[in-house]
Amino acid sequence: MKQGIHPDYHDITVHCACGNTFQTRSTKKGDIHVEICSECHPFFTGKQKLVDTAGRVDRFNKRYGKKTEAPAETPAGVEGANA
Repeated sequence: MKQGIHPDYHDITVHCACGNTFQTRSTKKGDIHVEICSECHPFFTGKQKLVDTAGRVDRFNKRYGKKTEAPAETPAGVEGANA
């Protein structure tokens, strides 16, 4: 390898929110904190987490959904004018 053009690799510790830690190498100095790793990810554990998508859809519809308003009534004199 050509000298002086490659970044320095450091041994670092990765800490997961589940409590798992493991060693790896990176160009970033210091420890890395992650929310999910292979010990707690549903793909690797075979367990699925239930995500509350129904609540999210209801929240979206409440905020941006169609408004159900009664149609505006036409004045009495306008209906017979075109006939």
